[in-house]
Amino acid sequence: MNQQFINYLKQNNLDIKVHDFDEFTHTAKQAATALDCDVSQIAKSLIFKSESGQPVLVVASGSNRVDVSKIANLLGETIHKADADFVKEATGYTIGGVPPFAFLKKIITFIDQDLLKFDTIWAAAGANNSVFPLTIDNLVKISQGQVTDIRDSTV
Repeated sequence: MNQQFINYLKQNNLDIKVHDFDEFTHTAKQAATALDCDVSQIAKSLIFKSESGQPVLVVASGSNRVDVSKIANLLGETIHKADADFVKEATGYTIGGVPPFAFLKKIITFIDQDLLKFDTIWAAAGANNSVFPLTIDNLVKISQGQVTDIRDSTV
């Protein structure tokens, strides 16, 4: 369990139940296995670094790969996958446990429209062995993210 994430929930009066596992939920596939759900229901948080040095979060369905050119077009500048140090500095979390909100500062967020298919989605809760359920409406409201087509259709 990650204290930064728990503190954010408390400070914002969010009634979210975090599920901790003995095994890792570091990847979408590991999380889906632990939860016994479809990997597409996992909302994976991917941090990118914009050309101007800003963090950009893409919350993608666990079965999708991100088309970075689509995000770059929306953002108006190129983006690249961020390294572990940049992710930790920008979010306060390590790769594999990054939640879709509860960051040290506001991060531009894009949300995969394919997550709209599900009543419940699951996201990392700040650690590589914890997740929490939420609805897409709550994800959009809390993260202030923009729902869009992010899927790389070439794979």
